[in-house]
Amino acid sequence: MPVKPSEREEEYYARKEFDEKKKREEVKQIEMEVAEKQRLKELHFMRCPKCGMKLIEINYKDIEVDKCSGCNGIWLDAGEMDAVSKLNQSVLNKWFDTFKK
Repeated sequence: MPVKPSEREEEYYARKEFDEKKKREEVKQIEMEVAEKQRLKELHFMRCPKCGMKLIEINYKDIEVDKCSGCNGIWLDAGEMDAVSKLNQSVLNKWFDTFKK
């Protein structure tokens, strides 16, 4: 004759099953967030934040400048503005003249 599990035993297994499902859902959520972040990166990488056209990398005085092929916007990555601000005035004027339309 089969033995019927006690109420505490049923509660234990129900809680264990719930915890396992919860962990699986958390892992699934993290994987979905990582996949979405990667998809957005691939979609927007080297694209102009203003018009969405492709950015062209130009090396000027060891500063990597991203110039938009559509609206001619100039974009700098982290730290590049500091490098530009350290240029002396005559070089800075030439720098701006270089990237005019």
